Amino acid sequence: MTATSKAGAPWTCPFCPLACDHLGTAAAAGGAGLALAGGRCERAERALAQLSDGAVVASVDGAATNLDDAIAAAAARLASSRQPLFAGLGTDVDGARALYPLACATGAIVDAAGGDALAEGLRALQDRGQFTTTLAEVRTRADLVVFVGAPPLAMAPLLRERLGIGEAQGFDRHVVVLGADLGAVAGWAGAGVTVEAVAPGADLFELLPLLAASVGARVAVPVALQGLVDRLRSARYAVLVGAPALLPAQSALLIEAVHRVVHTLNRKTRAAALWIGGGQGAATANQVFAWLGGLPMRSRAGPRGLEHDPHAYAAARLLADGAADLLMWVSSFEAEATPPAASMPLVALAHPAQAAACRRAGAVFIGVATPGIGHGGHLFRTDGTVLMPLNAARTDALPSVADVARRLLAALPRREAA
Repeated sequence: MTATSKAGAPWTCPFCPLACDHLGTAAAAGGAGLALAGGRCERAERALAQLSDGAVVASVDGAATNLDDAIAAAAARLASSRQPLFAGLGTDVDGARALYPLACATGAIVDAAGGDALAEGLRALQDRGQFTTTLAEVRTRADLVVFVGAPPLAMAPLLRERLGIGEAQGFDRHVVVLGADLGAVAGWAGAGVTVEAVAPGADLFELLPLLAASVGARVAVPVALQGLVDRLRSARYAVLVGAPALLPAQSALLIEAVHRVVHTLNRKTRAAALWIGGGQGAATANQVFAWLGGLPMRSRAGPRGLEHDPHAYAAARLLADGAADLLMWVSSFEAEATPPAASMPLVALAHPAQAAACRRAGAVFIGVATPGIGHGGHLFRTDGTVLMPLNAARTDALPSVADVARRLLAALPRREAA
């Protein structure tokens, strides 16, 4: 079956950072809900199975209500908050564009789900710069693929397919897992593809700086890395692939070491990094907020204008310190992405399956449609430069995040940004 939406247009899966566009949806068995068509992906299949019937779901203080009353209650709580925190930010481009003026109007701090990984990657980019690539370039050009740590297959189940490993490309491809065992990658070996593990179990904080120094001929190459260094130097196009969310704390240091390897190789050959992450709309929100305000996540429109502090404005830190007095949780993609536990007032624009987790005193819950399921839109893919169109897979009654955010902004009394 071809990958199509309800209107027959190509369908893009919104449930992981890869934003695959080679699959489709069809009516589930018995005609209830949606099922994946044209291939298999555990993550997409699970997310589709968790979709609601598309009916409006809203509650205030745990009691069911209608959409209008829920929006009025949410707007009143936002208006009375002295320091709201907008977190999660699981939405598409249009949703993020609508949340930005709402955040400015309420003086909110913004931080996406997975904000730590985003912040570490941004820090490394700011400090050293980077060469990155796209999924298509890896698929058609990379003869050496080096995974930094274990491949993030739980996060991106179809990564092998999207990187073209195993496809006939007219050249042989070598796959290396650096610092971890082969695991599932062992099964990737075959015609034209060889795989190996280098220094499994080694500390990446020791291994990556040493690799960077070895590639740059600044130290004698250790025996354990000699083969990999030789391959990197002789590769036509080497790509180092990692997932910041799976790296240990202070991962900016590891990301910078990867960038040093890539920068050195690019003096004589071609190399790039590919970072897997930013799913659940996190990368999309980060891009949109940076367009509109000039600053990435972990920023605030405060009395002194726009302020950015990647440490002080981390959502987990703010919640732990009680430094915010209202949490607005935005999460429209997967049922499991529920808000963090917090006793403060909550406004949730979220997947309808999260209604039970948000049913308490002090909470306003508004079920929203999933981009690419109940409405169309756009998402940034993991490679950062590719904006994928989302076509709705069905028609439902749920509002989009953008619809609700615009109504909330219109319902706020006029006031100066906090």
